Amino acid sequence: MPNMENQAVLTMRGICKQFPGTKALNNVDFTLRKGEIHALMGENGAGKSTLIKVLTGVYGKDAGSIWVDGTEGEARIHSPQDAQNIGISTVYQEITLCPNLSVAENMFIGRTKGPFVNWWSRNKRTTEILESLNIPARARQELSQCSLAVQQMVAIARAVDMNCKVLILDEPTSSLDEHEVEMLFGLMRDLRDRGVGIIFVTHFLEQVYAVSDRITVLRNGELVGEWPVAELPQVELVARMMGKDLDDMVDLDAVGEKSVGSDETVYEAVGLSSTECKPFDFQIHKGEVNGFTGLLGSGRSESVRAIFGADRVTGGMVMVKGQHAVINKPYRAMKKGIGYLPEDRKRDGIVADLSVRENIILALQVMKGFFHPMSRDEMEAFADEYIKALQIKTASQETPIGSLSGGNQQKVILARWLLTHPDYLILDEPTRGIDVGTKLEIQRLVLKLAEEGMSVTFISSEIEEMLRTCSRLIVMRDRNIVGELTGDQLTQGQIMRTIAGGEQ
Repeated sequence: MPNMENQAVLTMRGICKQFPGTKALNNVDFTLRKGEIHALMGENGAGKSTLIKVLTGVYGKDAGSIWVDGTEGEARIHSPQDAQNIGISTVYQEITLCPNLSVAENMFIGRTKGPFVNWWSRNKRTTEILESLNIPARARQELSQCSLAVQQMVAIARAVDMNCKVLILDEPTSSLDEHEVEMLFGLMRDLRDRGVGIIFVTHFLEQVYAVSDRITVLRNGELVGEWPVAELPQVELVARMMGKDLDDMVDLDAVGEKSVGSDETVYEAVGLSSTECKPFDFQIHKGEVNGFTGLLGSGRSESVRAIFGADRVTGGMVMVKGQHAVINKPYRAMKKGIGYLPEDRKRDGIVADLSVRENIILALQVMKGFFHPMSRDEMEAFADEYIKALQIKTASQETPIGSLSGGNQQKVILARWLLTHPDYLILDEPTRGIDVGTKLEIQRLVLKLAEEGMSVTFISSEIEEMLRTCSRLIVMRDRNIVGELTGDQLTQGQIMRTIAGGEQ
């Protein structure tokens, strides 16, 4: 057993993991200390998820050793239950608790022995834990009534009550607003002060510097290095993640020249409404990049789903290239030259069991009709073209898309729509949960497509990203459009003022 200096609670040495055609981890070391928040960083495909899955027993390692404080000798982790038994707990981006059960029931689910449960005692214990961690929830409260942030905190409290020594937080803030993020950070700091070691996986660089003590960077399955946060400036972190020298790094804001488009209107809606959104007016010009912005739940996604016919349209008039059009289902939108990359790629985007090739050609095959199938040569040629064009990291065309990293899955869905050569492309959260390098690639691609004449609606929870790409922003609040910003109005301050107070 190695020397556990600085009170190391977890030590991983020489970890290797290989999949067919891909070396996911190559001799990776990682050390987590007690009372430390340690950010695990890297681009999509760097090996972060694989390292976490090896640590939690989802994957078996091919080589290497793992030691956990308090266990005798090398840790034997063959399943998530093994990991949990020695004090390793994981809280994922998607809540894995049961929303229809109470907070207390979720706290103790799977931990009940025998036919009888003393719920008075369980509720009392839950209340004590919630109060000790300053979590604003009640033991008998149904979990679904809690905000996403509080649900995350309940999942963390459950892990703490199971005596976790190592807490893994995998993209815990991706669906939270600023206030909720601060609530979660407060809990993380509290646990750090209690001696819990926390592995923090995120793509939000600002959050890394707001809460982390140390950073480890992986790239292409290999360890780049480990640094205290104070010794690794943000621009240098990006350079390490992308494998570039600092001299080669461009200004992150300089993704390209924004396109205002021409006078030609490609799509126009008047009074468009659906079962999920209120009536709204909207238009976009040829070669323009515009966007919907607002807080979570403001109606951004619901509005573009109505444009694409993804939700049942209940009213309004639509014109496409000056001609009246009926778009009440996605197939009709596709036939009118509209493509749509959905917000939830796992639910509405990828078909996880199909190959990369099959996912890429899916939309084009739908447009052609299944009675006019493409030849195998055509499909392979299309897939090869876009795998190269978008630099999709995959072992082959036949790799199931579900085994790709999130950023590469997103690129496959983007390839699917680019293959249909749409006149108007809707991108809803195209960079959520993906690394900074891929984000820049997608932003540059959007501006390039607009320059070539494509119209693009771009939606992102990150205002800075919207400001880099959009020449016009439609601001929403409570599922109503409360303002439209262009030119000098496109500042973060003006966006927030418009969200808060309409057009006043």
